[in-house]
Amino acid sequence: MWRDSFRLQLFCLLMAVLAVVVLVHNFFQLEPKVPTTEEPTENQKLSLGNLHWKQQHLDDDTVSGSNWITENNVQHSLSQTAKTTRKPYCGYTQQTLSKREQAEQESLLAAIQWPKPPDGKIAFAQSTDPTHSDFVIVKPSRFFKVGDQLEVLVRMKDFQGKPKQYGGDYLQARIHSPGLKAGAAGRIVDCHNGLYKVFFTLLWPGEVKVSVSLVHPSEAIQVLMRLREERPDRVYFKSSFKSGRYSETTECNVCLPGGLPVCNFTDLYTGEPWFCYKPRKLSCASRISHAKGGYLKGLLTREESLFFQSDVNIKRPIPSSGPDSVIVKPKAFTDLSSMDRAEDPTASPSGYYYEDQWRSRTHWIHNFNKSDDITECLQGKVIHLFGDSTIRQWFEYLTAFVPDLVEFNLGSPKNVGPFMSVDLKHNILLKFRCHGPPIRFSTVFSSELRYIANELNSIVGGRNTVIAITIWSHFSTFPVEVYIRRLRNIRRAVVQLLDRSPKTSIVIRTANVQELGPEVSLFNSDWYSFQLDSVMRRMFSGIAVHFVDAWEMSVAHYLPHNLHPNEIIVKNQIDAFLSYVCPLQT
Repeated sequence: MWRDSFRLQLFCLLMAVLAVVVLVHNFFQLEPKVPTTEEPTENQKLSLGNLHWKQQHLDDDTVSGSNWITENNVQHSLSQTAKTTRKPYCGYTQQTLSKREQAEQESLLAAIQWPKPPDGKIAFAQSTDPTHSDFVIVKPSRFFKVGDQLEVLVRMKDFQGKPKQYGGDYLQARIHSPGLKAGAAGRIVDCHNGLYKVFFTLLWPGEVKVSVSLVHPSEAIQVLMRLREERPDRVYFKSSFKSGRYSETTECNVCLPGGLPVCNFTDLYTGEPWFCYKPRKLSCASRISHAKGGYLKGLLTREESLFFQSDVNIKRPIPSSGPDSVIVKPKAFTDLSSMDRAEDPTASPSGYYYEDQWRSRTHWIHNFNKSDDITECLQGKVIHLFGDSTIRQWFEYLTAFVPDLVEFNLGSPKNVGPFMSVDLKHNILLKFRCHGPPIRFSTVFSSELRYIANELNSIVGGRNTVIAITIWSHFSTFPVEVYIRRLRNIRRAVVQLLDRSPKTSIVIRTANVQELGPEVSLFNSDWYSFQLDSVMRRMFSGIAVHFVDAWEMSVAHYLPHNLHPNEIIVKNQIDAFLSYVCPLQT
């Protein structure tokens, strides 16, 4: 009897232990294993074809309270009570690059490396003063003819009138003839000793004036570099989450400080990182919109703020010492139409204005002065415009200028899009869509947040497909690696599109200069744009794409600099763009 009782107790004990084991096992099964941050290399991604990696890219110690995404995009909330140490969600620091990608990135960063002052901290009185500085034309009285090179020497001094002994100032320079509405940008060489050489190609006859401006002193550039690396959060973003009548708004960015649960909105196809703090009561799947949150204040010390003064050292003219103009004689040339041409597609300058019309030195430009000319060029074509508000200007110009192009109301927010215009008579479809985050627009519906690379992958392409891309301004606050990653994804999609449809026309609109003040300089300085533009041109060199040089078009023009250039500049951009789509038969 006692044996039966003992066996019964032993059986019950074993069942209890087994139940505990099963319970513990099931508990740990509820905690899914989070993939590492490694992503396929460039070559691996290409070989995957249409297979997309649909896993989040987080470190194992960043999972508490965050969200993970399953193969079929269903989001699940992890335990809110787990206590683990989080790292900042910085996608640009979590990239796993192939040897080729790493070498390219290092080469790009080396190419845009900027000179630093010899001493770490420079007093304001010893910083560059454009008023005390000057420029001289080398041999101004010599005989100049069209096609010659003009050399200018810029001598920088500080506020005490002492010559600067190091470089790193950011300058812009142009030659111009106001009566002819002519202008061209110059090429600037830093001698690293307080002297700068500026080279101009003289491209039209008559009196040609020289203008040189200090955009930022070298001391201000060091501040901009620090902000770019240390404060990528100085422009912050937000997303709205909604379920029924209840809604919440949280902060978002490429990089978020640790310590709070986050929603991982990393793109499943490109791997582009994006995170939002998780709402307190709503799921990550309830996100309905993205928007610019605002700009951080108090980024500078009192001493640093002295380097950013509108009437003192931001985009201030540098006076000349001696003549500021030369007389250029016509060139004795029988073929006047080709005297300004350059064989090198990277020639400097890439073009110039004459009578307010942009003349490219690398390809022939047809002036589309009549709407019928544009209609004839675009007939039967689908035109995709991807990017920011500066390429949205192209959509607005074409829709307003061509009577038969009628905008179709998609119910999109003003200035945000997507937008679409249709000419049924001539079978023209014109579309604009903004690029994916980071994007500083007012409100973008979550369903309309698209990455350019993904959009390109969905386009069949062909001789009747035209694509124009610009992407730069909204990346100025981030480390350059963030921008390189985005361009790498876009470039891969462009190469694949041209591979399957080589007759597709693809045009890239470069960055442009803009009006600057103390605050704007910290977020959208021309120096930031110049650096990004330099990276973009290098990354797309050797690929069958065309460039509309909006940078030189804005530097060379007589109108004040503007983030959104005046209509006459946009018109010249459109002429250059359409001249690639419908090249002149020469």
